[in-house]
Amino acid sequence: MSSFTNVTFDEIKIGQSLTVSRTMSRTDIEALAFVSGDIDEAHIEQQELGPGHVLSTEPVAAEAFFSYLLNRRLPGPGTMILSHNLTFHGRIAMGDALAATITAKEKRPQGNEIVFDCKCTNQTGEVIASGTATVAAPTKRISYTDLATPEVIFRRTDVFARLIKTCEGMPPVVCAVVYPCDHDSLLGPLEAAKRKLIDPVLIGPEAKIREAAQAAGADISRYRIVDTEHGRAAAEKAVAMARAGEVEALMKGSLHTDELMAAVVPSATGIRTARRISHIFIMDVPTYPRVLLVTDAAINIAPGLKEKVDIVQNAIDLAHVLGIKEPKVAILSAVETVNPDIPSTLEAASLCKMADRKQITGGILDGPLAFDNAVSEQAAKTKKIDSPVAGKADILLVPDLEAGNMLAKQLQYLAGADAAGIVLGTRVPIVLTSRADSVRTRLASTAVMALVAHAKRKAAPGKTI
Repeated sequence: MSSFTNVTFDEIKIGQSLTVSRTMSRTDIEALAFVSGDIDEAHIEQQELGPGHVLSTEPVAAEAFFSYLLNRRLPGPGTMILSHNLTFHGRIAMGDALAATITAKEKRPQGNEIVFDCKCTNQTGEVIASGTATVAAPTKRISYTDLATPEVIFRRTDVFARLIKTCEGMPPVVCAVVYPCDHDSLLGPLEAAKRKLIDPVLIGPEAKIREAAQAAGADISRYRIVDTEHGRAAAEKAVAMARAGEVEALMKGSLHTDELMAAVVPSATGIRTARRISHIFIMDVPTYPRVLLVTDAAINIAPGLKEKVDIVQNAIDLAHVLGIKEPKVAILSAVETVNPDIPSTLEAASLCKMADRKQITGGILDGPLAFDNAVSEQAAKTKKIDSPVAGKADILLVPDLEAGNMLAKQLQYLAGADAAGIVLGTRVPIVLTSRADSVRTRLASTAVMALVAHAKRKAAPGKTI
């Protein structure tokens, strides 16, 4: 919170000046680029931006400093900026310490106008911008108390855009869309089809599917419809088509998840493999510098050690498909030490030893780890945790479904994360969409499914992905 009190026209003296200093952070660069419209991927979409990264929006940066000084400090609240005449001389880089100075140069009683000299320099004394600004100064005392500066969070990686882009040029995946009988469950796969992510096969009561299409103004004439009596029959037919190799993936429509999974899990008629079936959230968290996988938050309610071996292996295999060569797996608990009274810590220790003995492969495991030291290097350092995973986790293995579901939704609704999802441990990947999913999320889930399906095409016979 900040408080600002103005300086009136009569109180300001010729030669009176004020200087404000600020070191340019990454958030400053992103905010200024956003305001200026200079959203250049080379400037702000790279995952790692280090000191010395040049900002191409120097005019906006300098103007922002001068505007802050004039509107908040001198004269302050009640000021109206009438004009400015600025010249820009240098470049601004991330990590630069800038100093902006305004000095009262001329007072004009008519209109209570004041002309200020303006100058902005960096840490070496180089002049970045200079010129003048003319303002109408306030004549009465005005104070702003407890004025909050809003926190601005920018998406660091835009994981979903990258996932969708990765699929460009790949042949579409033949996908069974199970019971797409409402607006969202039909338009989502149709949008994915337009982007050539999938070739949808619409399975369900034909009359209901066509009614939903008509209500949405969607043309489904080019797509195959497999008529079934109801949702359960649609799920059974989709699974049968997957077993027969007619489709490469499944996508949930407007039926309940349990109804779809009831057709998936039977050993004799379903599409399960030797692996435990599990769900993985692929999360794009604005404040985290890499994609984050959370598992399992949707299928396995209270998995034991045996089930967690498969759950973590499914997540590691997905990370490989997403381009993470050696994913770091944090096995979460409430604490970061093994405690016989907390079963999840014992399971974490066992999983780490199983990874050492190559019973789990392809990733680096560590646990138990509390959430803070799994994602924050500073928290891990404070607690003196020496770990290749702590603070840099790519995968979070949660103790149970309740913990995972709450964690994923907290990241979504409190941290602004986007979350796509996929089910693995089956013969074909399955997308479980939610009514609350945005088009962006549905497309991201479909892109992940497509990448997995393409990886299965290339995999050796019998290999589970």
